Amino acid sequence: MVEGRIVKVSGPLVIAEGMREANMFDVVRVGEAKLIGEIIEMHKDRASIQVYEETAGLGRGDRVVSTGAPLSVELGPGLIESIYDGIQRPLNKIFEIYGPNIIKGSDVPALSREKVWHFTATVKAGDRVSGGDIYGTVEESPSVLHKIMVPPGLSGVIESLSSGDYTVTDVIGKLKKDNGEIIDITLMQKWPVRRARPFAKKLPPDIPMITGQRTIDTFFPLAQGGTACVPGPFGSGKTVVQHQIAKWSDVDIVVYVGCGERGNEMTDVLREFPELKDPRSGEALMKRTVLIANTSDMPVAAREASIYTGITIAEYFRDMGYSVAVIADSSSRWAEALREMSGRLEEMPGEEGYPAYLASRLAQFYERAGRIVCLGSDGREGAVAAIGAVSPPGGDLSEPVTQATLRIVKVFWGLDSSLAYRRHFPAINWLNSYSLYRDRLDPWFSQRVSGKWSRNVSEMMRLLQLESELEEIVKLVGVDALSSSDRLTLEVARSIREDYLQQNAFDTGDSYASLEKQAALSDLILYFGEAAKRAIDAGVNIDAIAELPCREAIGRAKSVAESAVNEVFASIKAQIDRELLALTEQKG
Repeated sequence: MVEGRIVKVSGPLVIAEGMREANMFDVVRVGEAKLIGEIIEMHKDRASIQVYEETAGLGRGDRVVSTGAPLSVELGPGLIESIYDGIQRPLNKIFEIYGPNIIKGSDVPALSREKVWHFTATVKAGDRVSGGDIYGTVEESPSVLHKIMVPPGLSGVIESLSSGDYTVTDVIGKLKKDNGEIIDITLMQKWPVRRARPFAKKLPPDIPMITGQRTIDTFFPLAQGGTACVPGPFGSGKTVVQHQIAKWSDVDIVVYVGCGERGNEMTDVLREFPELKDPRSGEALMKRTVLIANTSDMPVAAREASIYTGITIAEYFRDMGYSVAVIADSSSRWAEALREMSGRLEEMPGEEGYPAYLASRLAQFYERAGRIVCLGSDGREGAVAAIGAVSPPGGDLSEPVTQATLRIVKVFWGLDSSLAYRRHFPAINWLNSYSLYRDRLDPWFSQRVSGKWSRNVSEMMRLLQLESELEEIVKLVGVDALSSSDRLTLEVARSIREDYLQQNAFDTGDSYASLEKQAALSDLILYFGEAAKRAIDAGVNIDAIAELPCREAIGRAKSVAESAVNEVFASIKAQIDRELLALTEQKG
């Protein structure tokens, strides 16, 4: 045990001397209250410590004790449905013990030591196991079967293992390591948060993560194990996008990290997530969710810990063979914490005062995403998708955090406050957003959904871009100056914007759209455009086409139940043909 004394306190930064035997990133206990901190710099016998709790009351000469271990998380049954702070203290349990305020130095285990879980062994005595092998399961919730795995780097022969009811610290069996040492097996393991969990092989990002949100799936798809950022100013709908992804995406586990968010926003998440219904199981969405709540009034240093805690928990579930989404809201607050700590360490600042290593720290988070072959003998696959919200001041996307993030991630969902003010949700601007996965994923969509998928997507994007150019002309000379063909382009583009891209989260038929429904709806809108083009060529007036009843039928089509899509959409196509034929005959 290494013990030192405080020589300086500067906000969340504490400098202690006499720490020569300590190591970088060791967890330390600071002062009489035993505040939790982490060594982030060493200069001879002086350690710079990032303290994850309020440092008021600390002074020179106070004791600092190193635990000799890095900042780690407890991994095992009990993670699902839990609400943690940035350093994995269970907030529900702290509330029961201490009341509404977190007492400084409170040390409550992340996983309950009292709760009993039913363990079912899947291997027997004499079986050889190695890191990543599953030796039993626990039904943690109706939605999640928790697989108990051999920790990475460990291998040997099972000496004994028995099914039964255990707490996470009970000994459930014995393992004889390759060196002859016999160790106890429990339901729980620990892992240092700054170290990525190992895997057997990384797989290419060629399978989409289906969200049911038409703007995302059609134009800017995210791959399983992919990385995305959602930048946008206050009020542009970042939370709406995150909630929809958490509820509807085809992932098995959601890890939601509130990193330095306002207390009222985090309160909304804590209230709403338990009430959201999981559409796949009918259970509460919390039955497959882990929440990490770090609000803006908590010590800024804990924001960094919350990010690493979240991604480590996600990797743990990935290693079981699950697809996991990590939603971090927001990385801008984490960057602000890095800027404050960098300033207190008197480091040379980079752009706008952020540390010069800002981009590499962000990359350390996003590079832990990916679709992989897990460790273990069964060759199972898992994935972690990292989705980070960015809150640029005033919506300025040229600021350092947004730019550094865009250089790392492959998908950019740029939120537009003007769209949000027009009640267009999700308010993703289709002209400046992009997905670098689209070319990789197009073959999957063409084979599994529709052979016309890629062509329809390209055509709709072409029409939206053409609309943007035509609107500049309309502002100058008015819509009447346009040709009938150009006015039809505006009408079809408006239908794409309002009937396809706009989605109502409160409409049960429209909140989620399957890929088949998305393909059918895009096909319907483009079918109208092609049929109307032929009618215009035959001399039909564009004003008459714009007022046809079938336009309203197309608008209502997005709310049609999934089971009725084929029948209803076929009848709308017949209605389009009938009404345009009547106009053509009338003209003739």
